[in-house]
Amino acid sequence: MSTSDPETRPKPSTVPPAPDATPIPPSSWAQRTGFKPKFSGKTNASDSGQIALPPRARENNDQPDLEAGGVRPAPPAENGKQPAINNGQPPQPPQPARRPSRNEEVVDVLPQNVGDEGFVGRHLHMKYELRDITGLVPIGLYGFQHYLSMLGSLILIPLVIVPAMGGTYEETANLVSTVLFVSGVTTLLHSYFGSRLPLIQGSSFVFLAPALAIINSPEFRGLDGNNFKHIMKELQGPIIIASDSGLMSLCLRLINPVVVAPTIASVGLSFYSYGFPIVGNCLEIGVIQMLLVPLGLLITWGVAFLLTEAGAYSYKGCDSNIPASNIISEHCRKHVSRMNHCRVDTSHAFKSSPWFRFPYPLQWGTPIFHWKMTIVMCVVSIIASVDSVGSYHASSLLVSSRPPTPGVVSRGIGLEGLSSILAGLWGTGTGSTTLTENVHTIAVTKMGSRRAVELGACVLIVLSLIGKVGGFIASIPEVMVAALLCFMWAMLTALGLSNLRYSEAGSSRNIIIVGLSLFFSLSIPAYFQQYGISPNSNLSVPSYFQPYIVTSHGPFRTKYEWVNYIMNTLLSLNMVIAFIVAVILDNTVPGSRLEWGVYIWSKSEAARRESAVVKDYELPFWVGRIFRWVKWVGL
Repeated sequence: MSTSDPETRPKPSTVPPAPDATPIPPSSWAQRTGFKPKFSGKTNASDSGQIALPPRARENNDQPDLEAGGVRPAPPAENGKQPAINNGQPPQPPQPARRPSRNEEVVDVLPQNVGDEGFVGRHLHMKYELRDITGLVPIGLYGFQHYLSMLGSLILIPLVIVPAMGGTYEETANLVSTVLFVSGVTTLLHSYFGSRLPLIQGSSFVFLAPALAIINSPEFRGLDGNNFKHIMKELQGPIIIASDSGLMSLCLRLINPVVVAPTIASVGLSFYSYGFPIVGNCLEIGVIQMLLVPLGLLITWGVAFLLTEAGAYSYKGCDSNIPASNIISEHCRKHVSRMNHCRVDTSHAFKSSPWFRFPYPLQWGTPIFHWKMTIVMCVVSIIASVDSVGSYHASSLLVSSRPPTPGVVSRGIGLEGLSSILAGLWGTGTGSTTLTENVHTIAVTKMGSRRAVELGACVLIVLSLIGKVGGFIASIPEVMVAALLCFMWAMLTALGLSNLRYSEAGSSRNIIIVGLSLFFSLSIPAYFQQYGISPNSNLSVPSYFQPYIVTSHGPFRTKYEWVNYIMNTLLSLNMVIAFIVAVILDNTVPGSRLEWGVYIWSKSEAARRESAVVKDYELPFWVGRIFRWVKWVGL
């Protein structure tokens, strides 16, 4: 308190007071952008999975230098003395950094931890970071755990689409081996030449709905001979052409968390009719699998094997290999469903599979190109890229020093386009993209090293060459497949909605956008899927595939058959409606940066000045220097 009396005025001290603790740059996305939770209060857990520890008092005046990634030392004192006092007053303590306003651009800072000495340190929540190279044993164990949790995403799509195409169990085993081979190869390519993040590439559930729509097209009904190979060739052509060009950086501004969340969530919600209705055919096996989730696949298969061998699903005079339409006995017709869904020996895929088989390109024949199916796949590939953009941002906050630049994101999407071309040439039935579940697996295993993913990819390639592996997977009962899908699709829905943590999820604007997107993504496709179907109609496909035969009865009935096919198919896909509604509303309804939740990407100029970021994302083997002139290849 000041006073006008010169005798009572306190004399200035020769020793300045100790300054306050230098503020540590916030580590979470929400804190860096000025986000304030309105309901639950500030917590220690950051949005990116990092743990925000309380700052400790520091004994020096060093301040963190955000551009250099280290510390900026305080000016040295002359002759070892304290700095001079201006006008007899002690120096002012450093002021904390001003929080950016809602309408102000976010400062480009590093999402990292600064230790007591002021240097950038390891993320506290990760055991192994992006470029960590440890012993073969820990990398192998964590890599095995990583891929084991992703097993459902890698093997379930062949188990669904091959029976829908009329394929045999042997063809299911061959397709499983092909999916494992292509996933291993494309994961290695993405780790070295794509985004370089530890993300697994594989057949995505985003492509499952359009694949089923094409499989159930009217022109494929009543085919003679092997329907599987013919329909597979029809799928290969659109997948090859629909691959992206890698120019995702041009439309990154349209892809915000409020768009990604309902789009990806609708992918999981759209398959509800296939899940528990199939599990209900054999509850004692399906419920066990749902409780054990993918990690208990071998346990559940063992239980089903023991029950099969004990005769629990054997009925006198009944043969599960006889089609239900040819069964005369009412007793056998009653139990044929349980026999087909519960027994593990209804397929002879394991016994008939060879020990060695090499998946090769064009193994099903020459791809067939129909441009009306290609347009459908092109639209879906854009949605798959939206899924990948969200995965890049979330995984980079977990394992990297900072998010990738728009050029790196575009490079990763371009590599995924190349991966889809390989998937089309080898014939996996769907396009290849980043598996969204990968982000959840990284957070659970705390394994962020790309070496673990690369080692696991090599193991996948080896397993794909062993034909018995594909035969074993093809022998999994359908009820176990449906139980696994219940878990995988539920997790996919939750992972999609988790993108809202990068925005102001409690704002009325975002609540309305997400709510409308999810509702219309279920309601509008239901209108198209049910249009023109009478309750007593006898369709030639199972009930859970009926939503994918809309091309023959949809509301679009113009004189142009290709217009009817494209519009009826696209508007019957849940993720397409969710994407369209979310993009339109998010880019037309006014809102702040916090409400938009714009993904923060590193600026190219700042990234090139930081050696750690260059090592994280730079292309290996001098490839980056050769293609430095290509904007979307470099940093």
